[in-house]
This record gives sequence, C-alpha cells and structure tokens, in this order.
Amino acid sequence: MQKLNDLSRSLTPLKPDRTLIAVIEMSLSSWLVAGIVPGIERQPLKKLEVDESTLLKLLIRWREEAKKSGHSIERIAVAFEAGRDGFWLARWLRARDIEAHIIHASSVAVSREHRRAKTDRLDTELLKRAFLGWLRGERDHCRMVAIPTIKDEDAKRPNRERESLVGEQSRIVNRMKAALVRLGIRGFNPKLKKAVERLDGLRTPEGEPIPPNTLAELRRDMARRRLVNDQIRQIEDTRLERLEQAPSDGPHAMVRLLARVIGLGIETADMLVQEVLSRNMRDRRAIARYAGLTGSPDESGRKRREKGLARSGNARVRRGMIQLAWRFLMFQKDSTLAQWFRARTENARSARKTMIVALARKLLIGLWRLVREGVVPDGVVLRPVS
Repeated sequence: MQKLNDLSRSLTPLKPDRTLIAVIEMSLSSWLVAGIVPGIERQPLKKLEVDESTLLKLLIRWREEAKKSGHSIERIAVAFEAGRDGFWLARWLRARDIEAHIIHASSVAVSREHRRAKTDRLDTELLKRAFLGWLRGERDHCRMVAIPTIKDEDAKRPNRERESLVGEQSRIVNRMKAALVRLGIRGFNPKLKKAVERLDGLRTPEGEPIPPNTLAELRRDMARRRLVNDQIRQIEDTRLERLEQAPSDGPHAMVRLLARVIGLGIETADMLVQEVLSRNMRDRRAIARYAGLTGSPDESGRKRREKGLARSGNARVRRGMIQLAWRFLMFQKDSTLAQWFRARTENARSARKTMIVALARKLLIGLWRLVREGVVPDGVVLRPVS
C-alpha cells in the first residue's frame, strides 16, 4: 500500500556506493540521460533515440561498469519531469524492477536571472540536484507526482472527453450565431430540432435569403453539432450503464454517494471522484492544494499581501468546485456551510467572489470526508437511497 508521505521525500535510506542514479530530459525526438554511477569519476551523459529498450540497455551497461569498479549496485533510481509522455515509461521501468519517479516540473528550483541559460544538459543538472536531495530524504526538496495505474488513467477519459465535446459544441453554436448576426438575423436558435428546415425560410433585413456559401456552412455546422451532441449522450449513457453494472465498486460507490447530495449531479460527482477524491491524499490541506483553492501570500519584512489563488493544482477540480459552491448556496440553504457564507457576506456584498472560493475549499474537504469516513457535512440534505 502506498505510504501517505512518500511523495515529499524518499523513505528508503540512500546508499551512494550501491545506488545508480539517472535522470532523463525528454523531448519529442530524443532523450538525454544523465547518470551518477558509483565508482565512475565522470558523470556520464548520453543522448538516445526515443526508445525504452535502449534506455534499459544503457542502465544495465552503467550497472556493469560500476560492478567492474568494485561497486555492487543494489538499487537503480530513475527520474524525469512530468510532461507530454505521461506515466507509461515509469510503469514500464517499474515492471522491470527499476525504481522510477516523476518529478513535478514546477518544484524544480531554477535560476532567477532575467536571462538564464537553458539547455537540455543544464536541465539534467538541475534534475540531478533535485532528485539527489529527494533521495537523501530532505523533505520538500522537490515534489514527486503520484503514478497512476493505466486503469486509473483510463477512468478519467470519459469525463475529460465530455468536457472537451461540450466546449466544442458551444464553439459551434457561437460560430453559427455569429454568422447569422453578420447578416442581421437575430433570435434564431440553431439548437432546435427543426433548425435545418427553417434555414431556407430565413431572410435578412433587406429581404434577401441567406447567401449560398453561408447557408452551406451553417448546414455543415449543424450536422457537426448533432454529431457532437450524440457523442456526449453516448458518454453519459455508458457511464450510467457502468454505475448500474457495478454499483458497489470503489469509485462507483463514491459517485453514487456524492450524487445523493441535493444540488450535485452525476457528472460533477464522477469528475470529483476520478480527479481528486479517489486519490490517496494525506490530509485536508493536501486536498485544498491539489485543487488549487489555497492562497499565495507574499510576505517580506513589513510587506504583507495576498496575491490570490495559487492555481497550481487541478484546474478541472477548481472550476467544478467553484461552480458547485454557487449551486450549493441554492440547494442547501440550511446547511452550516451556506449559513457561514451568508454570515460573512451579508453586509459585504463585494466579498462574495472572494468568499465563494473559501466555501468551495470547505465544501471539497467536506465531500472528501463524506466519501472517506461517511461523515455528512452539517445540515446537508441527501436524497434517499434508490
């Protein structure tokens, strides 16, 4: 079972003479691998093609070089920055008994010079320095990213695809409305079922029909919108089928429990469970930080100011929780959290936007305790079990 604090520092004592350390600077066309090999004075640097087998051969070769110099390697530790390639390489290395870690890119300290040199070679030096501090057990020297299983990653795809499709649907509708407004046609709803049939009857203020090229474009956009809408429905129907087929499954049970909260639907519940609530978080502070709902104070000497939200966490969770907080005030008016919000904004209407973030943070922590410990937030009304 994963330990709750194994991402802030390494819990395994570092034996420098028996540990081979390597960091990888990854790009689309090549990988630059830098190593610290016991018994080898030089610190090797090797540029490879994007190929995991070649990387494994390189690590084995370095291990044999250390063995020839009289150092038996008991541990191979590899790290690289989180990025486009995701987590597949870490899973692949771990399956071959190689310790792999993914460094949170924003946790690596860099020079504050206005124009600092930045090359792949210099980046590997920064990664080595950060990774060594983490391996020595120095708390918060750098932060590691939790490596999910491929099943956990795949579970996030429907919600993220739906979010992308909803945005695409809105862009299509806005584009059609803009095309009609350019012709002086207002009040036409392109989302109606009979919108395609009504296009031929539309007239501009001059009494002219829609020009042929614009009309053809509108028909294509309507066909595209129908396709996107059908795909959204397929995602939603598939989700409901999975919930019915395995209602007691871990994440599914969390979704069903959250959906009982009045004002919180299946879509939001599924997003929260897959993105944050099913993760192995240490405490309520870690939950708030992951959602990016914490502040960013700026204190130096006598200067004391708040720069606003950190926004360093999961943007999907942050947006969803702020929207949910506004809905929560409508559907859970008698809850303790809603009363807390009203008491602090009743005489200060300008503070509502600031306090809604605090409400979203408290609400997220309350939902986390609900799915983890079964503790219902005070005053929150649940739907009956179906």
